[in-house]
Amino acid sequence: MERGKCRDLDPAIFFPNDGIGVQVAQRICADCPVKSPCLEYALANRVDHGVWGGTSERERRRILRQRRLSRVHLSSN
Repeated sequence: MERGKCRDLDPAIFFPNDGIGVQVAQRICADCPVKSPCLEYALANRVDHGVWGGTSERERRRILRQRRLSRVHLSSN
């Protein structure tokens, strides 16, 4: 977090109440140098609120579901 673009911003920006707020946070994350580690942290810790690594809650659920399906597919081969 100390290297993230969010470090000096109000955390409330990353916990929006609407789609417009999500887009604002995602624009901040877009070229953040720690975007990937931030996303992986949220996925590993099942963070279900806010924008992390440029993804919304719904997008993170989708990523986790895709990874789960990929693991199941790989293990059945």
